[in-house]
Amino acid sequence: MDTNLLKQTAQSMVSPGKGLLAADESAKTIQKRFDKINLTSTPETNLAYRKMLFSTPGVEEYISGIILFDETIRQQIDGKSMCQYLSDKGIMPGIKVDKGAVDFEGHFGEKVTEGLDGLDERMKEYEAMGAKFAKWRAVITIGEGIPTDECLMENAKRLAEYALICQQNNIVPIVEPEVLLDGDHTIEQCFEAEVRTLTKVFEELKNRGVDLEGMILKPSMVMSGKDSSIQADSKKVANLTIEALKNSVPAEVPGVAFLSGGQSDESAIENLSEIAKIGGPWTLTFSYSRGLQNAPMMIWAGKEENVKAAQDEFLKRCQKASLARQDQIT
Repeated sequence: MDTNLLKQTAQSMVSPGKGLLAADESAKTIQKRFDKINLTSTPETNLAYRKMLFSTPGVEEYISGIILFDETIRQQIDGKSMCQYLSDKGIMPGIKVDKGAVDFEGHFGEKVTEGLDGLDERMKEYEAMGAKFAKWRAVITIGEGIPTDECLMENAKRLAEYALICQQNNIVPIVEPEVLLDGDHTIEQCFEAEVRTLTKVFEELKNRGVDLEGMILKPSMVMSGKDSSIQADSKKVANLTIEALKNSVPAEVPGVAFLSGGQSDESAIENLSEIAKIGGPWTLTFSYSRGLQNAPMMIWAGKEENVKAAQDEFLKRCQKASLARQDQIT
């Protein structure tokens, strides 16, 4: 394990003004996105879409790294391997390595993430291909009597094991414990679940000997449930999000890259901007998927003649996220 390399990579991932693009949708997930534009997901169509995004002129000014899916990292753009293409553009390639969430036996409504089997071998292959970082997502649901301590513990253990395997292969782990917005819970209930989740995750990371300076945290923001009758405003979201982090995330973690899941495009920008106003001991940035991709995908619609307009929109979304993380939204 090269701890200096891990720290250097982690710092580069949260470089000033930059964030991460999550483009790691599985074939099943990207089909759901393509349904909106009447496209069928195939390796060729998926590549055409991602090439539209990745080849956007100037995107490297705002995007430090891109999280890829296994299919994508094995493809080529302009005769270059995906990792080489991105690296030549000044963007670090990353890889999603979890195998998705499944029902947690004996715990109705809760899930655990799979993917540890054979992970070390896969990491070695991805490192040889040129991947610099990886991502593993756990999902935490708020509901009647949940999340349970058992669910939080099991997901935390798996996140910690994944993170250690990453670092042993000189790959920076993105640790993503996502507290879902699904449900009618209050923002206060979300705050409690976020603190419990992150506290357990960092207990397990320390127990496994993960180098906290060589990782990135990708949490959800503290928000009201999507079905809640009371929706907290962005200032309250920001205050409780930072308070939750301060209660549970060690200062030596170099960066916190928020996810945009469940938020509208504009809410993801507004909330990030308010969070940046408060700040903390960590570098605060974004790791957005739909928050950056949704609008350009709708413009693109699978048509070559729409590429330029879609790229212009994508660059605008990335620039807005960059301004938001720097508290420069006017």
